[in-house]
Amino acid sequence: VSRESNLALIDYVRDYLAGFGVDSELFFDADGRKANLYATIGPSDRGGVCLSGHTDVVPADGQAWSVPPFRLSERDGRLYGRGTADMKGYLACVLAAVPAFLAAPL
Repeated sequence: VSRESNLALIDYVRDYLAGFGVDSELFFDADGRKANLYATIGPSDRGGVCLSGHTDVVPADGQAWSVPPFRLSERDGRLYGRGTADMKGYLACVLAAVPAFLAAPL
């Protein structure tokens, strides 16, 4: 949630990337409780593509949810959960594609 630290997730992603030999840098907020991660795959001497996402989710406080907002729930063939269709799926796809990026002639 936006008001909480994202460092556990950032550390997980950083370790995942490091497992493939991908270096990354962290940029911390003023309190040191949140960080942005910057990683580069491929040559740095020419242009490329920037894949950018965020790891936080807007709090669900004061909202009328019919299911627990931070637990994935299925009802009538549909999936519900706060942030499930936001950046989390995108970030998972980008991370899953890291081996393909590394194998591509970038």
